[in-house]
Amino acid sequence: MTALTLPASLVDSQWLAAHLEHPDLVVLDASWYMPAAKRAGEQEWRTQRIPGARFFDFDSKIKDENSPLPHMLPTAAQFAQQVSALGLSNHHRIVVYDGSGIFAAPRAWWMFKAMGHDQVAVLDGGLPNWITKGLPLDSSKPEPVAPGQFVAQLQTTWIADADQVQVALSQSQSRILDARSHERFSGQAADPRPAVRPGHMPGAVCLPFSELLQQGHFLPKEQLAQKLAAQLSSEQELICSCGSGVTAAILALAADITGHQKIAVYDGSWTEWGGSSHLPVVTD
Repeated sequence: MTALTLPASLVDSQWLAAHLEHPDLVVLDASWYMPAAKRAGEQEWRTQRIPGARFFDFDSKIKDENSPLPHMLPTAAQFAQQVSALGLSNHHRIVVYDGSGIFAAPRAWWMFKAMGHDQVAVLDGGLPNWITKGLPLDSSKPEPVAPGQFVAQLQTTWIADADQVQVALSQSQSRILDARSHERFSGQAADPRPAVRPGHMPGAVCLPFSELLQQGHFLPKEQLAQKLAAQLSSEQELICSCGSGVTAAILALAADITGHQKIAVYDGSWTEWGGSSHLPVVTD
């Protein structure tokens, strides 16, 4: 069988269905929901999934256990150990989806990028589109998988911390895009976490992730490019932020789709920034 190459960072259901049986392909369900949704990603995966999909739990398992912040990126060693246990090796081509269409899967995509694995893509439209297309589903009990051999190599260019963000805010060659709603960005809406201040970083720009999506799909590439070009130039270094580092990855993936070269996610995002009394916060 010929080697498999992912066509882009975003693939559609038709492409995935055509290559689902390829031995180099692994499908991951990275579903995660805000608490208000009252949905459990892993339980839904056990009930219904794309055939062969394994559950990628970045919220309670594949995360930094020593951080007080939610679902922070683990060490390379921990990441390698846990994705190897999912049967993944470095030769695998990975397609990630979620149960919302586009919401949590880009976070997993970014994690693999940050760990040096480039052959990873997100399924546009996610599981809802797969179901709408009438494509096969598996509702049997998940089978154990044989361990893989995954070696992770941390790519620091994909990651930003609070110190780097603070420096970038004062530099014209950098742009901080915040994926939260205009209401949360401006400070008109309280943060859902009680100890986190409302508002935004001075100099950051609001680009709600919802403005890049339509019915669980990314906007067409040309429209994505227009949305991003209105906020940053192609030469600028982009740092994406949000509430806790999940929807920031939607901005990062959109930038990657449109050919932007310098992309990082601020992993701590507003939970860290707004919760730290020494970091500057402004409201509109």
